Amino acid sequence: MTRTFETLLSLDAPTRQAIVDLLYRLADDAMIIGHRDSEWTGLGPILEEDIAFSSMAQDEMGHAHVFYQMLCELGQPDPDTLAFNRKPREWRCCSLVSLPAERDWALAIVRKFLYDAAESVRLAALSDSALRPLAFAATKLRGEKKYHLMHTRAWVLRLGAGTSESRARIQAALDAVYPHALGMFEPTEADEVLAQADIAPREKQLRREWESAAAPVLAEAGLVVGDNVRPVFGGRVGRHPEALSELLTRMQLVYQLDPQAKW
Repeated sequence: MTRTFETLLSLDAPTRQAIVDLLYRLADDAMIIGHRDSEWTGLGPILEEDIAFSSMAQDEMGHAHVFYQMLCELGQPDPDTLAFNRKPREWRCCSLVSLPAERDWALAIVRKFLYDAAESVRLAALSDSALRPLAFAATKLRGEKKYHLMHTRAWVLRLGAGTSESRARIQAALDAVYPHALGMFEPTEADEVLAQADIAPREKQLRREWESAAAPVLAEAGLVVGDNVRPVFGGRVGRHPEALSELLTRMQLVYQLDPQAKW
């Protein structure tokens, strides 16, 4: 019979450290993709997309807060400190979420679709986690993520079936971001500990499930993933593109003016 863990503090030391590693990855991915989504406020191709991306940004930052709060319960700093008072090398997000879109709508859409598909798979798996607080959180967040995926999937199909220019642009965007998307599944030393405890699946398993979910949508849109794409790893151990440093400088500016201020 699978053992269940009723609280975060019921974990032994090695498992607790592995959960800390996982929660940083989940929270940092959500926080940074949320910031990237927010950059489209006022710049979307239509008003509806201004609203949609602003709403998704708010959701992602809310997801990040859930995981940061769990980290706080495990003895890590409070959520504000984790979001606004860490150096780039201390972040554990994948490179996919760090990439700037540079007002490239096709890139923003295909990046968000690949991320949403991955998170949908991950949250579904975590909903069955032996760690009850994590399973509860994943089940709740999974409902919001479903609508994100529906939205970005529709746009991938729309651009793929549009004009020759829209199809060329989204194919170019897919070519650019797919290696970084594979980086979402960068293995870490925590993977085996979490899998043995039935808390979270191994990253290679999640990657297979993600590929099975994303591939039919990309094919329906007429998009092609190249052969033998090499993953961009490093984000899970603090090696990031320069774009993350630039993003954090902007995101943390107000907090850094007076970290002791009460809002």
